Amino acid sequence: MKSNEDKLFKPTSSYERIGSDEGLQKLVKEFYDNMESLPEAKLIRDLHPKDLRSSREKLFMFLSGWMGGPDRYIAAFGHPRLRARHLPFSIGVDERDQWLMCMRKALEGMEIDTMFKQQLMSSFTQTADHMMNRDISP
Repeated sequence: MKSNEDKLFKPTSSYERIGSDEGLQKLVKEFYDNMESLPEAKLIRDLHPKDLRSSREKLFMFLSGWMGGPDRYIAAFGHPRLRARHLPFSIGVDERDQWLMCMRKALEGMEIDTMFKQQLMSSFTQTADHMMNRDISP
């Protein structure tokens, strides 16, 4: 039988640490609310459809599996193939930075520990770097 102390130190997934569905939905809501409301996010907002409902749902589904929760995106759409799915969109440094700014602001509003926020931003930054598909040289 495990003691309560063992339960306190049990490793959890990022999905559980963010607050499972409720926390993840909050993160996605704040992310897209930032994208819609911040003038400095105009480039990234313009790459999305006018109605963001589908984008919101797909990001929620993707992040659920990416963070170790239910693999909703894969169940619905198959392998994410992130880079291939983003190739039709011109993504350079400015677009990447705007996406990351929206995510950073969304994470700032989450009631999770600072180290976890930094870990998530590091992972988001690596992924956003990989999505860049426009030559950045002059």
